[in-house]
Amino acid sequence: MQDAFTNSMENQGSERQANVVIVRYGELALKSPGVRNWYEKILMKNIAAMLDSKGIPYSLMRREWGRIFIETTDPRAAGAAADVFGVVSTSSALITEPTLESAAGTCAILGKDLIREGESFAIRARRSGNHSFSSTDIGRACGDAVWNALEKEGKCPRVSLSSPDREIFVEMRQDLAYVYLETVKGVGGLPLGTQGNMVVLMSGGLDSPVAAWLMMKRGVLITPVYCNTSPYAEDAAKERAFDCIRQLQAWAPGHQFTTYEIPHGPNLRSFIDTCDRKNTCLLCKRMMYREAHEVMKKEGASGIITGSSLGQVASQTAANMHAEIYQLAIPIYHPLIAFDKNEIVDIARRIGTYDISTRSAGGCAAVPERPEVRANYDLIVLEEKKLDIKTLVSNALKAAKVLKL
Repeated sequence: MQDAFTNSMENQGSERQANVVIVRYGELALKSPGVRNWYEKILMKNIAAMLDSKGIPYSLMRREWGRIFIETTDPRAAGAAADVFGVVSTSSALITEPTLESAAGTCAILGKDLIREGESFAIRARRSGNHSFSSTDIGRACGDAVWNALEKEGKCPRVSLSSPDREIFVEMRQDLAYVYLETVKGVGGLPLGTQGNMVVLMSGGLDSPVAAWLMMKRGVLITPVYCNTSPYAEDAAKERAFDCIRQLQAWAPGHQFTTYEIPHGPNLRSFIDTCDRKNTCLLCKRMMYREAHEVMKKEGASGIITGSSLGQVASQTAANMHAEIYQLAIPIYHPLIAFDKNEIVDIARRIGTYDISTRSAGGCAAVPERPEVRANYDLIVLEEKKLDIKTLVSNALKAAKVLKL
């Protein structure tokens, strides 16, 4: 990303350019000292992995109270760091000495090229550490310097603190000062890897990749499980699911996913041949939970993630979702439970899975013409008594493939 800071310095032909990225985080600051220290170290490791994955060089990464600083001149760095879970915002900045004179001089250099004739400006200053001056003093000194520089350029400067056309930010800390022109919004959340591992049932549709991403945003590493329903689904369905997993992997450099492909078609055949046809989808979902639970135990994970959204499809009514988990002692997470479709689509577009998930892959041929929408939870258990559930689960897991996509 070519940011405003780089554009400004290039336009004026200056050799000075942004030489540090300021990384800000939110929730981490609320943790106890020991937990915060641990989270910050993981966050720095994840930022380094993201930069390395994009080939962005940096010479040093250091942390101070409430901030992480990445020393780099690559204009892509701020955008890359903003895509790391746990980061609230980033800014490409220029390092100066922590004095009024140095900060004012830097602001003047930037301001005379950034601010055009007729535009207003404002200085946004903040201060931390021990200084003989206040944030107001910083704003006044830097504002005067920019004003004088603009007048020398023959421009008529205007100051507007409420709605300026241009803003210059100054962050004065104890040992150094930082001047920057914009803030890149980060994804927020918690650093990936701080909340353990969970299995995610990945279908490749719109919902499950978004659900997985939202849990990753809360610091959860994921183990994707694809229940292959062939011959009741086309091969394109599997490719779509795997491509969604690859896209999610791009959000987690340094954390290689272990993906399980479990043959689920034989189990569907058993449901269709033996049980009431209207219950096929419910029996299918309960079996998927059991299969995912076996993976969960094998991987030492702590839960199963689904893309279920209440009432979105016939199988996701409140009664059906109750029946799906009845007597199953499995921790299941539904991060999309109260989301509507438009909200899910917006996130899918943002994270890069929308175009993949909307590719044509056909429907599931095992879905009954009139599926159950008001399931009686105890009747589903009676349906399962017609089957050898343990053997079905065991056979599916024996035939499972473990993949590194």
